[in-house]
Amino acid sequence: MTNLSMSPISKSQWNATTARHLLNRAGFGGTSAQVDALVAMGPDGAVDYLLNYESLPAEAISDTQFDRDIRRPLNDEERSMVQQARKSNDENALAQIQKLRNERDGLDRKQAQEVQKWWLRRMIETGRPFEEKMTLFWHGHFATGYRTIEDSYHMFLQNQLFRKNAVGNFSQLVMRILRDPAMLKYLDNDESRKGRPNENLARELMELFVLGEGNAYTENDIKEGARALTGYTFEDDAFKFNAGQHDGESKIILGQKGEWDGDDFARIILSRKESSEFLCRKLYRFFVNDGPGMPNAKVGTVTKALAEELRKKQYEIKPVLRMLFRSQHFYDTANMGATIKSPVQLTVQTIRELGVPPRDLSTLNSATDLMGQSLFMPPNVKGWECGQTWINTSTFFVRQNLAVYLITGKRPDAFDWDESLAHWNTDLLESAISSRTSGDASKEADALMDIVLAIDASTERREQFKKYVQTLNGPLKGERLVAALCLVTAMPEYQLC
Repeated sequence: MTNLSMSPISKSQWNATTARHLLNRAGFGGTSAQVDALVAMGPDGAVDYLLNYESLPAEAISDTQFDRDIRRPLNDEERSMVQQARKSNDENALAQIQKLRNERDGLDRKQAQEVQKWWLRRMIETGRPFEEKMTLFWHGHFATGYRTIEDSYHMFLQNQLFRKNAVGNFSQLVMRILRDPAMLKYLDNDESRKGRPNENLARELMELFVLGEGNAYTENDIKEGARALTGYTFEDDAFKFNAGQHDGESKIILGQKGEWDGDDFARIILSRKESSEFLCRKLYRFFVNDGPGMPNAKVGTVTKALAEELRKKQYEIKPVLRMLFRSQHFYDTANMGATIKSPVQLTVQTIRELGVPPRDLSTLNSATDLMGQSLFMPPNVKGWECGQTWINTSTFFVRQNLAVYLITGKRPDAFDWDESLAHWNTDLLESAISSRTSGDASKEADALMDIVLAIDASTERREQFKKYVQTLNGPLKGERLVAALCLVTAMPEYQLC
């Protein structure tokens, strides 16, 4: 029977299994030494250590880290030259203008790939994993895609917005997303004007970002919300309120009448109880259980308790997640190993947990794309569906190949490979196995599975693996350990978190 209690987990229930579960879900996994460190902190200390990451060092992010001018607007002189070329039908000048545009397109696509690699590397190396995990959550919640926006710097700015507000106030984040150039462009609000309102942002704000599909609003509320958002646009890299294009006349949104603007619109929908419940259901699926139909009516008491805490704390996110990560329900056996690793989770966790080298970041980004999750390129405004959609016959094959590539350095699509990349320092993993076996080699197979798998392998697979380890004729070290890891990571259980 599922434990639905939101009471805090006791110290007597806190062990390596529960600590690893927390590290997997509130981050991207970790080494056995990191798990042991969380065990020593106790449940409250471990949760606070991950959530209160502001006190931990982090790589600084500069606004000049990437080129902001690739997609800059034309200046007055350039605009005049374009107008003159078109007016005089100067084919040579127009061809030169088009060539420059094509060059900028190419440069921006290359920079988009660099931004992808930058964020993936940050997730792999960060000492503040929960910060990056929440940034990933918001990226899927307020989903925008580079292919539509075609401005890599704006995607970079939005990524910083999510990181700065990772565990802050949800209401404030909603207000800021209404001023985000990437979001305004993605949902066409930069073209929304008085008399010609575009409904995209208003619709998704209600349907996907705040209230949830069909909750509390009507089509007329969307139309009125769109009017409230007219004039919300951007210029270059900054938000701009175009008062001349804003519809300042009276509107009725969710029964409230006034000369509302976009901020008023957001405030009105955030005041509804449905908004807290919708967000907490999303948080539950991301951090607790994303199985079919979850969260269901049975665990509705859990999400309602979280929503009540969210309202009580005036939409501050951190207290809600502290409540969740300390709860007995979070550590219930029904929720351990109940989530399928996303492609990004699979990639980053394999590296952080096993201590393997990251190899080539471009290859890793290509692999996550093939597995269905390309950073900065969600499939649509709904983001990634997650859950069982991550697994099918083709993606499972890529998942297995990715693990082998990270462990051995061998790419499945290449015959030649750098043998120097195959070798990595397995000392930490060997030490973790040794500490669990007390020198008994017959226990090594079980120890390795316990370290690597979120849930027990089936009895049949466990026995087959133990027999395989016996054929290696020696302790699980060096090449023998690498061979064993290739087999463990091919197990279905390895796909679970």
